Amino acid sequence: MKVRDITYISLFAAVMGALGLIPPITLSFTPVPITIQTIGVLLSGGILGARLGAWSQIVFLAIVATGIPLLSGGRGGIGVFVGPSAGYLFGYIIISFLVGYFISRINSIGFFKIFIINVLVGVLLLYVFGIPVQSFIMDIPIIKTIKISLVYIPGDLIKAVVASFLVYKLKNSPGISSRLPNIGRAQ
Repeated sequence: MKVRDITYISLFAAVMGALGLIPPITLSFTPVPITIQTIGVLLSGGILGARLGAWSQIVFLAIVATGIPLLSGGRGGIGVFVGPSAGYLFGYIIISFLVGYFISRINSIGFFKIFIINVLVGVLLLYVFGIPVQSFIMDIPIIKTIKISLVYIPGDLIKAVVASFLVYKLKNSPGISSRLPNIGRAQ
């Protein structure tokens, strides 16, 4: 791995940590808060590509596992990986990889195509990983967990729009896109 790649991985791990400083919106009926960190996952895959995006999430989660409170709300430590948010957290790695993979396969990158990938691969897959684990940990039926999770959809769609816009703009910025790894290119 090149020094430049390590720098990008570290940068996006730091971005995830910075996004964790924004306070979460806690809900009375679920222990899983609404956070802005999902946008960092979508951006890491969209900007860094599959491999580096996934590595940035691995590094971020490893830092969190050491106890540094970088998750929204000042959470950190091994305990977060066995709590109701665990499925969402482990999903960060795969989602970042798949978002980067599919965006790199687009021939002509447009905002709408990036948005569709962010929603179908990013947001939907986040629920696929998060909801079953949340249901298991909270010991409630999966259908009830799905109903509880409906509250997250509007915010996640907004995050997908913002991430798609940023990736689209960076891709179409001649001075920046040539310096970014893998954006819009097959790996």
